[in-house]
Amino acid sequence: MHIHILGICGTFMAGIARLARELGMTVTGSDAHAYPPMSEQLAALGIEVMSGYEANHLDPVPDCVVIGNAMTRGNPAVEHVLDKGLRFTSGPAWLAEHVLQGRWVLAVSGTHGKTTATSMLAWILECAGRAPGYLVGGVPENFSQSARLGKDYFVVEADEYDSAFFDKRSKFVHYLPKTLVINNLEFDHADIFDDMAAIRRQFHHLVRTVPAAGRILRPSPDAEIDQLMDLGCWTPIQTFTTARGGDSSDADWQATVTHPDGSAFELARAGKTIASVRWPLIGEHNVSNALASIAAAEHAGVDPREACASLETFRNVRRRLEVCGRVGDITVYDDFAHHPTAIRATLDAMRAHVGEKRIIAVLEPASSTMRSGVHKDTLGEALTPADAAWIYRSAAIEWDIGALEKTPGAALRVSNDMDELISAVCQQAHGDDHVVIMSNSGFAGFHQRLLQALQARKQ
Repeated sequence: MHIHILGICGTFMAGIARLARELGMTVTGSDAHAYPPMSEQLAALGIEVMSGYEANHLDPVPDCVVIGNAMTRGNPAVEHVLDKGLRFTSGPAWLAEHVLQGRWVLAVSGTHGKTTATSMLAWILECAGRAPGYLVGGVPENFSQSARLGKDYFVVEADEYDSAFFDKRSKFVHYLPKTLVINNLEFDHADIFDDMAAIRRQFHHLVRTVPAAGRILRPSPDAEIDQLMDLGCWTPIQTFTTARGGDSSDADWQATVTHPDGSAFELARAGKTIASVRWPLIGEHNVSNALASIAAAEHAGVDPREACASLETFRNVRRRLEVCGRVGDITVYDDFAHHPTAIRATLDAMRAHVGEKRIIAVLEPASSTMRSGVHKDTLGEALTPADAAWIYRSAAIEWDIGALEKTPGAALRVSNDMDELISAVCQQAHGDDHVVIMSNSGFAGFHQRLLQALQARKQ
């Protein structure tokens, strides 16, 4: 079988490409933009990626065209598919039909933490000998690839973004999970959702698909998820929460942070401590991801103590506060940032980790939601843990982002010139500084260009 994927370099669609290759299919694809890590993964698989979306990319005619959700009417390849009556489907529908049927599906959903928690859960199952399949919206360092078929269990990052131009339901309604994690709910994806009610409606569609023999894991307290569950739930629920020493909770699963930066915590179930974890990750948000993953794995039969032991060897997904280089004592990080809440959580974790050492944050607001200005009232405050912060103002920014320079408590500057921004950050970084570059795009190679500038200054 030959499939051609439109939008093949997206993290999700690149994962679909890999799964199709494992199934023995011939895979080709088209995309307008290709950058690491997905471009590297596709090249390693020997998958041909054609530039742009030309009709002749579909010659010879594939058995099926898998259409990414970034594709729209008017796209030359899409129009050719429709005009010629070629067979087509969406990525999540292809996944459900060819991979998920007959498997124990464990789905991780929510506004934040999906990619990390999905990777954690897959690693826990791997260490427990379950040999799971998985599809992650990134490259998990423990596995080195974003997807694989595996055996009886399949762990999937359950994205609320729409499926395709012809299917505006969220991707996750196709997955029919037996185990479902709902990490959190906040407003995002303003290009497809009008408000929180629209997001809750899609999550409610997901909740409706989980069987009574399944399990839903959710944080408590969480007012937004409370509203979601008030719409109806037919599946047993277990709750989880993180805490500092001395806090109390009646959640089913609790994690008490025992090191300020989140690099150590204790696990309790029903108030009884059962294990301790020291691991390479930092941040209370990652402790919460771990807690959700442990609870989900327990539903699939993995002892929580065994799960905790596996987390000590867990390595995060690429671009999640990943060290991309050091010049002298200056450390430069690459972080996949798309929302003020996640930005603040990352910088809080870094602050707890490095103490009084300086943090310089560099942000590219690249998501459509941040470009549109939906988060303009919270974005500046999210950067306040940094000693200095820079925001790159691209031509796609639709609001007066320069107003953020007046944010109380934030030493924040805005620049619309990439070369000037690199020069300014290079001049500012000294000693034991930590430079955190935050973007959910390739940021025009800013990370390597900054490292080169720092190296040139050192020489």
